Amino acid sequence: MNPGNKNKARRNWFSEKHAGYYLVLPAFIMIFLIAVWPVARSFWISLYDVRLNDPAKSAMHNSYSIDMERYVGTINVLFNVLDNEARSAAGTAKEDIRRIAADVKQLAGKLNEESIVKERYDQVDQLLYDFKPVPDALKYAEIDNQTAVDVRSGLTRIEERLHQLKSQDALKRPDDSIGLVKAFQSSFVEPNFIGLEHYRYFLTDRRMWDSLANTTLFSVFSVSIELVLGLMIALLINQPFKGRGLARAAILIPWATPTAISGMIWSYMYDGQSGIFAKWLTDLGIISDMGMLMSTKSGALFAVIFADVWKTTPFIALLLFAGLQTIPDSLYEAAQVDGATKWQRFFRITLPMLKSTILVALLFRTLDAFRVFDLIYVLTGGGPANSTESISIYAYKTMFAQLNFGAGSALSVIVFLCIAIICMIYVKILGSDIIAKRGG
Repeated sequence: MNPGNKNKARRNWFSEKHAGYYLVLPAFIMIFLIAVWPVARSFWISLYDVRLNDPAKSAMHNSYSIDMERYVGTINVLFNVLDNEARSAAGTAKEDIRRIAADVKQLAGKLNEESIVKERYDQVDQLLYDFKPVPDALKYAEIDNQTAVDVRSGLTRIEERLHQLKSQDALKRPDDSIGLVKAFQSSFVEPNFIGLEHYRYFLTDRRMWDSLANTTLFSVFSVSIELVLGLMIALLINQPFKGRGLARAAILIPWATPTAISGMIWSYMYDGQSGIFAKWLTDLGIISDMGMLMSTKSGALFAVIFADVWKTTPFIALLLFAGLQTIPDSLYEAAQVDGATKWQRFFRITLPMLKSTILVALLFRTLDAFRVFDLIYVLTGGGPANSTESISIYAYKTMFAQLNFGAGSALSVIVFLCIAIICMIYVKILGSDIIAKRGG
């Protein structure tokens, strides 16, 4: 073979081989940015004890830092207090206090040997002297871990010695010196990397398992009922009758209603004082009094499931109706000629031909039900006593009510893992169904 032709064939093979990768590359980039990166970022945050209501843990710290504002504002006052105590003390207590003051200066000097502390000390001191706020760029300085450990252990020993002098009544104002030493200690910001501790905690957290059980129970009941009712509605609107177009449009109204609005509507209908739906259930003898729907666990769970079925059944019906449109009428005509009854045509033709459509509808609906948040949040808020709290609401409360971003991120990752498992199960079923069809 001519070497030139061989090289040309190799170049063509190379371009054809990689053309497909180039075409799907933008899609992979979008999937990474929209789906993979947020989950990866949430997992990374979950490895830290991040709490926005705690200034020392408001960010992710892999090493020790020092709060320069607190350190500079404390150390000078501590020196003055110890000097005053030494001047007013007598005998051996005077020498003990002087040794303590010397040890504090030695620890402060060791800390000031850190280049970043030495660089910022005078700037922060001048700002505090002028009663000006310390900017964030100067406030926290990262220091060597071993230096931080040594200084903190030294401060712990000094605090113990001050407590001994206090018990001997050797200090004029013992609480001042002890409190300033504690303030010096609290100026250190510890590393908040905790690894998988959040996940270990949630494995034994009863509230997490209860919220997961509530979510599973809600998903199973709501999706099952919606599938049955949606199939019935799809079969109905697939039949020829007068006003069929209007009926199809009217069925979609609940699904088109925003979830928060539908939640508010049903909260008024479930109201224990004036709710019309609660009144109907009471008159029918289904519940003993109107307040049961929103004040008991079973009543509240029924309320959210019923509201969700009312809203989302049209979505299932729409998908199944689209599937019914793909079934050829000739199959029904042939079966009718052979003497098949309506039930036989349903179980032998309709259901088998709708299997893939049903699985797709169940996949979308199960994923949507498992991450339910807005309907329950508006309707019950997760109550009463967290009896309707879903895993998404628990994650929201942990992250935004308690401002515990580390634990909230861990719960978000747990929700993702649950959804991923559900997806794998459905995809496996769908894949086997497609393979079976091709083999047939």
